[in-house]
Amino acid sequence: MEFFKIRRTIPFMRHALVFNVISLVTFLAAVFFLATRGLNFSIEFTGGTLIEVGYQQAAEVDRIRDSLDKAGYKSEVQNFGSSREVLIRMHLEKGQSSADLSQKVMALLKAGDASAELRRVEFVGPQVGRELAEYGALALLVTAVGIVLYLWLRFEWRFGLSAIVANLHDVVIILGFFSFFQWDFSLPVLAAVLAVLGYSVNESVIVFDRVRENFRKLRRASTAEVIDAAITGTISRTIITHGSTQVMATTMLLFGGPALHYFALALTIGIMFGIYSSVLVASPLVMWLGASREQFVKPKQDRRDQHEGAVV
Repeated sequence: MEFFKIRRTIPFMRHALVFNVISLVTFLAAVFFLATRGLNFSIEFTGGTLIEVGYQQAAEVDRIRDSLDKAGYKSEVQNFGSSREVLIRMHLEKGQSSADLSQKVMALLKAGDASAELRRVEFVGPQVGRELAEYGALALLVTAVGIVLYLWLRFEWRFGLSAIVANLHDVVIILGFFSFFQWDFSLPVLAAVLAVLGYSVNESVIVFDRVRENFRKLRRASTAEVIDAAITGTISRTIITHGSTQVMATTMLLFGGPALHYFALALTIGIMFGIYSSVLVASPLVMWLGASREQFVKPKQDRRDQHEGAVV
């Protein structure tokens, strides 16, 4: 489906070098912040205390979060199971015990609502956090390898390598934003990063499929012209798809509350850079790696040569 059709091919590849220099600078900046500032891991990764609190009426999560923030506690508050159950995740300071922290928190919550009842207190050790970080990194690695193998088998190794470079470019930039602003990096954010990795490769597959098709149709066109035609031919679909997804992510960002804020923020950054990298990073890399018509279209053997070969 096309809401509009661009009849003139846009020469994207003419500015490929400029686009990729911008991408390289952005990528290196993200790596720099990751190396110097690191990520602000949430308690799922660093360890801390989980406090489950029950109320007789629906809990006011925003009010609970505000009261804990005013008291100087760094916490994550969300409903758990029902609107009357609240799960609070909190960091433990040095020399502080989970029991002592839970008592102070419950005293603060009871001052706001006497019906607050402590249901359970659990300590999440740093060992669990290290395992989550390792498994998260392993998930990223396995996903990346799977994408490369898939594109290698479906197209050609140049396409697989270009797509994974572009997609990892998106992932590193998302992490760079979280490092620079020191936003909380939690399990939902990790899930958003993995979602972006899979989402971005979908756009690359669409463009690459059109490139392969154009190599067979546009016999006299150069590789750059074939890629330009492929990007221009899919740009309507790209705008519709990414626009619709961005509306969903923006809705979560604006109305999803603190529990979904960083998840939606990671998706928003990933979608914006995903459309850029799929079109203006992966495609130029394919061209520079030497993609050509001969890799998809076998040259026709001259009939005279075939006849002579048959005679011999």
